[in-house]
Amino acid sequence: MESLRSLGACAQLVLRAAHTRPPPLSSRPLLLRRAVSGSAPEKQQQESPRRRMENGTVRERVLTLDSMNPCVRRVEYAVRGPIVTRAVELQRELEQGVKKPFTEVIRANIGDAQAMGQKPITFLRQVTALCLYPELLNENKFPEDAKQKARRILGACGGQSIGAYTASQGIELIRQDVAKYIERRDGGISCSADDIYLSTGASDTIVTMLKLLVTGHGTSRTGVMIPIPQYPLYSAALAELDAVQVNYYLDEENCWALSISELRKALSEARKHCDPKVLCIINPGNPTGQVQSRKCIEDVIRFAAEENLFLMADEVYQDNVYAEGCAFHSFKKVLFEMGPKYSDVVELASFHSISKGFMGECGFRGGYMEVINMDPEVKQQLTKLVSVRLCPPAPAQAVLDVIMNPPQPGDPSYKQFAAERQAVLSNLAEKASLTEEILNQAPGIRCNPVQGAMYSFPRIEIPEKAVKLAQDHGQAPDMFFCMKLLEQTGICVVPGSGFGQRDGTYHFRMTILPPKEQLKTLLEKLKDFHAKFIQEYS
Repeated sequence: MESLRSLGACAQLVLRAAHTRPPPLSSRPLLLRRAVSGSAPEKQQQESPRRRMENGTVRERVLTLDSMNPCVRRVEYAVRGPIVTRAVELQRELEQGVKKPFTEVIRANIGDAQAMGQKPITFLRQVTALCLYPELLNENKFPEDAKQKARRILGACGGQSIGAYTASQGIELIRQDVAKYIERRDGGISCSADDIYLSTGASDTIVTMLKLLVTGHGTSRTGVMIPIPQYPLYSAALAELDAVQVNYYLDEENCWALSISELRKALSEARKHCDPKVLCIINPGNPTGQVQSRKCIEDVIRFAAEENLFLMADEVYQDNVYAEGCAFHSFKKVLFEMGPKYSDVVELASFHSISKGFMGECGFRGGYMEVINMDPEVKQQLTKLVSVRLCPPAPAQAVLDVIMNPPQPGDPSYKQFAAERQAVLSNLAEKASLTEEILNQAPGIRCNPVQGAMYSFPRIEIPEKAVKLAQDHGQAPDMFFCMKLLEQTGICVVPGSGFGQRDGTYHFRMTILPPKEQLKTLLEKLKDFHAKFIQEYS
């Protein structure tokens, strides 16, 4: 996503993009056929949209790039974009013996903890194994509390099998455990299992909520306010739904803080061309790693109430808070502690996942959404919508249940579980500090403190010569930098243009997940490469 010189200009561009069909791809010059984030050009040879039949006649394909849904064509997802495709190719070339200036590809592009070497939490896997293969319940290798947990989960499954469909909203027992977890987290504030929707990762229910919220045409089309920089799920979903993306910029000079004055400015500009109804918050932040203060959350809730906005709180990194003086405050807890003036009226959906935190169980695809103050008739429609995809993965629901209802003091597995959990979070905290320290030693790189989540989003200097060269090749300057970095060092990070950034600034996102020694090597290589890059293009 390219930043614009003003929010007004951004709003006008988004409106035109949402309602103007792009010219056929086949009619565009090759170098212009690129993603906004600066992706690589399409392959030179494209298969013809025409097919020659056996009888010699020529028939147009029904589905071509020009005839397909244009909203899907506008979808971009930088985290798994062209730079990652090239990283996979380089890894394959290394395995085939092709000589490179590096011996391994370090994929620091995505928050996939276990792919980066993090070991699974033992108790989670024990319960999952027992659920998947109940014959193991007869073995003596598993602790009794793991067996009890597995029996309890299986007892709530159809046919006592984890392979059976579940209720579309999720297994009721597990939703009850989620509700109890939320009550403990939020100091006793009531939570109903009826307000809980289990999901295929947090992404699933985020998109589902946006489907419910997006309506209208022209100036009545729903506008959705998202932070810039943002996690590309949001821009991708809004493009697919043909909604209007309303950007509000986080304050990089103030550790990526959220400013209410910036929200008001963005909202005022957006109301000139669309109907803003939704405010999305990511806390702790992705890609920026900031943790919002309680006062900030209170201000956001007041703003949402005053402007009658639906709040979506992405809280999947709630366990990942590292910086001294920072703490996670759930939007629900703050909302209810502000009293009935707000807790009775503000509509809120909050999201959590098993993919992040100390768990890192990305591949299972599990999570939940809680809805607050939702119209009962709309809630029926939500339940209908989630029923279309039948149910979330049952094994992921089992993993979620263990996280929501973990071993307690005195249980056979408690000490090991608590020790493994603390080891993961302490290690991440150490690597967050290390990343900030090493990157800030490099002239031309500035990295804000990684207060939480799993990423840093450093700002980098790119010489004007490199900027012009990138633009001549149809690439975003930070994509040009990141691709050079990959080709010369084997380090895969994601250009900041894929997340959004202020005009004239350049960034990249990298995870802090690699093992500590590998992370040190990565950071030193990155620092050295940037110095050489500056020298080469100055």
